[in-house]
Amino acid sequence: MTSHKKPYRIILSGGGTGGHIFPAVSIADELRRRHPDADILFVGAQGRMEMTRVPEAGYRIVGLPIAGIQRSLSLSNLAVPFKVISSLWRARSIVRRFRPDVVIGTGGYASAPVLFAASLAGVPTLIQEQNGFAGLTNRILSRRARVICVAYEGLEKVFPREKIVFTGNPVRSSITDAGLSQRQAKETFGLNTEKKTFLVLGGSLGARAINEAVYANLDIFLENSAQLLWQCGRTYYARYREMLDRLIEAYPDKHYASRVALLPFISEMDIAFAAADAVISRSGAGTLSELCIVGKPAILIPSPNVAEDHQRHNAQALSSRSAAILIPESEKLPFELGDAVMRLIKDPALCQDLSRNISEMARPHATSDIVDQVEKLLKEKR
Repeated sequence: MTSHKKPYRIILSGGGTGGHIFPAVSIADELRRRHPDADILFVGAQGRMEMTRVPEAGYRIVGLPIAGIQRSLSLSNLAVPFKVISSLWRARSIVRRFRPDVVIGTGGYASAPVLFAASLAGVPTLIQEQNGFAGLTNRILSRRARVICVAYEGLEKVFPREKIVFTGNPVRSSITDAGLSQRQAKETFGLNTEKKTFLVLGGSLGARAINEAVYANLDIFLENSAQLLWQCGRTYYARYREMLDRLIEAYPDKHYASRVALLPFISEMDIAFAAADAVISRSGAGTLSELCIVGKPAILIPSPNVAEDHQRHNAQALSSRSAAILIPESEKLPFELGDAVMRLIKDPALCQDLSRNISEMARPHATSDIVDQVEKLLKEKR
């Protein structure tokens, strides 16, 4: 008679932006598929988007009072040390009470206290480093981690070589198969099925510089038989909705209404990617991994307002292989974006080359490969 094994208990921690949340949820989904009785707990940062997105995906989450340092001068920065200390104590309590078999960190504010508390308690930890340049926190935590899953080459310079496993970044399972033709996908957003479609993404929170540059180039898109599927971000939606409505009213013959689909947020990214002929985007790790999967020509505009300038490193990993066009954010962005858009519209061979090269960098089995590493840790623990 075989003894009954207790269900695995697993903590996942990551959040702050969609780029940290979606990979964690993808890993959790694969763990649940393989181990339906596993007890999975997420740990996030109070007030951040994971506190709503994770429950929507069907998982429990608890929040830490952790917060990052604001780059601008702010009184809120004075509270950061106290929030860090409080979060460390809270994370220690969560680990002690939940008794996880393994803890997985995908980045974001909450990952560090949880991974640190787990390592002190002797719980195996796995770091999923999404970017092409590792931040200081993960470099420190890597000393105690058992496994470090990476998406870019060259990280053996900052991580212990023997702990590194090259897996790529998890992507949402829906991204790999939208279930719609490009024509159907364009119809879903009310777009012309015959026009070249540029998908504009500024990250889950939106990007002011990208929005301004796209708006400045609206006529370039429309005068060259192109159209826009534009996620401008909830913060900027009201402003750009009003500006676009003014153009629609003032210039009805330019067809702004039928050629620009302006949205605050796109939840059905699988359909958006299916509709797109090309993409204009920030270069967060999750977005780039999805772009590699869908194989779309891309113009990347890294955010300069991120830790360790990691988006620039991510974008360079693609542009150095002729897998994307990289444009730095500067006062010249509107002009350089217009030039890049014209190149993609006028040069089909360039689009084909970019599509082929970015597709070669895809890691479609990243989630499965990461969970394979998690299972090794689980089996060692038992």
